[in-house]
Amino acid sequence: MECYLDNSATTKCSQAATEKMVELLTKEFGNPSSMHEMGMIAENEVKAAAEKISSTLKVQPKEIYFTSGGTESNNLAILGVADAAKRRGMHVITSMIEHPSVANPFHVLEERGYEVTYLPVDEQGHITLSDLQNVIRDDTILVSLMYINNEIGAIEPISEIGNWLKANYPEVVFHVDAIQAYGKILIRPKKEGIDLLSVSGHKIHGPKGSGFLYIRDKIKIHPIIFGGGQQKGMRSGTENVPAIAGLGVAAQEIYEQFDEKIAHLYELRDYFISEVSKIDGVRVNGAADHSNAPHIVSVSTKGVRAEVLLHALEDKHIYVSAGSACSSNKPAVSATLKAIGLPNDLLDATVRFSFSVHTTKEELDYALSQMNQLIPMLQKYTRH
Repeated sequence: MECYLDNSATTKCSQAATEKMVELLTKEFGNPSSMHEMGMIAENEVKAAAEKISSTLKVQPKEIYFTSGGTESNNLAILGVADAAKRRGMHVITSMIEHPSVANPFHVLEERGYEVTYLPVDEQGHITLSDLQNVIRDDTILVSLMYINNEIGAIEPISEIGNWLKANYPEVVFHVDAIQAYGKILIRPKKEGIDLLSVSGHKIHGPKGSGFLYIRDKIKIHPIIFGGGQQKGMRSGTENVPAIAGLGVAAQEIYEQFDEKIAHLYELRDYFISEVSKIDGVRVNGAADHSNAPHIVSVSTKGVRAEVLLHALEDKHIYVSAGSACSSNKPAVSATLKAIGLPNDLLDATVRFSFSVHTTKEELDYALSQMNQLIPMLQKYTRH
């Protein structure tokens, strides 16, 4: 049995999204900047995708800008706002548990002379509004926080923070990395005080190399890619029409029968946590209840290195991540796990299981049965 439980790294592209992409790769393959009929067809596909996506967020289609994925969206949001607002101030805020596609642009800003404040989290990975209130200043120009942590699934108090910012510091731009949240929770940027929202296509059964950045109308942001002036000059370069259209289809699909899909994910998560916790030496990180994301379970196993367990499961055709697979395949100590105070002996003993709407209970039963056999055996080889 093949058991893919690494859906936070990437998901299988949906059939409808794939068919739409093939059509635009092979038949209607015009350049949307061309003035002839095939160019118009391509341009209309881009517009249609923006309309589908905007309807899931209750925003305007003109506020959707297509990118090559979540990393570019995050870079554009952070670097673009910092550059546009630097005359007003050079203080920016983020958290200690951000994905590298957010953390590293902030490191770049530090090198450019900006002052960065990193918010701590509690043992379940949650940021608090009070911590933000204690550090925000008159020269703060940007707050950038993830909606759902990609490693342990903590859901951050985005609405609370966004609405407080709008009421008290309306000039501060609020960017949200929603790459793990879009398609898993209902997001309403206008109601939540969100100015910028990053999304990646391959997390929601769309194609890799697709994504978008929601930019609230009137937000000042400078582009980071220059060229032919596509997308109102915000993101130059010929639009990847097949990927954009596939992303639009996937976005529309993921929010259809949404409540049933999320209930299915939570049912799987509840079951998996209940059963995996029975294995000796296993610890589940983050909140076990529904205050956490429905699709992520972080598991630390005393005495078994993550890489060892990952490959042991791989031998049984069970695929998981060692912490997070969203950067490179080079092992590194997780900033998130350190920030939540995970004991040192578990920092390199943590794997992430992540589900999709297509994951079945039978798959989980197979994975659990193999873990029940493998973990006690691997623990015998604990380093002393």
